[in-house]
Amino acid sequence: MESEFTKYLELIISASLINNFVFTRFLGLCIFFGVSKKMETAVGMSITFIAVMMISAALSWVVFTKIMVPLEITFLEIIVFIGIIAGLVQASDTIMRKVSPGLYYKLGIYLALISTNCIILAVPLVSAGEKYSFLQSIAFGFGSGLGFALALIIMASIREKLELADVPAAFKGMPMAFVVTGLIALAFTGFSGLITL
Repeated sequence: MESEFTKYLELIISASLINNFVFTRFLGLCIFFGVSKKMETAVGMSITFIAVMMISAALSWVVFTKIMVPLEITFLEIIVFIGIIAGLVQASDTIMRKVSPGLYYKLGIYLALISTNCIILAVPLVSAGEKYSFLQSIAFGFGSGLGFALALIIMASIREKLELADVPAAFKGMPMAFVVTGLIALAFTGFSGLITL
């Protein structure tokens, strides 16, 4: 019999590597391309993203299962989840402005875009659709956030190296970023079928 810890670990690995939202589902690319230019901003956004994703997954599960399901208003899930996420992003915006003003200004508009990021919205929607338990929702949120962080950090390290490389003029900037993203996505397809849930 499989232990609970193994199930949570499989869910985290599946969400971060096998079903990585950036490289297998191509979600959240706006923030991905905007923040992955420098490693410092990529790491800062990764930490913020993981925190917001886990907290929003937990709060969304509580609101969905304890309020929306009993009241039979599950058809409002997208609106309610967006409200929860927007509140969390506003809180993280305020906290980051006080704790790390330098990083806050480097992230700029991308910090506010977290609230409309399709990955953060996808996590509670998938959790509700799959009927995950509270801990499974948190594990799924953590794994998805970890996958996004992994994507950001890999891309930031490559893009920093590309600034020093002799890239043809037609491929400088975003064209090369798209090429690199496609190659990384191909590499991530090697994880498919690793864990069957």
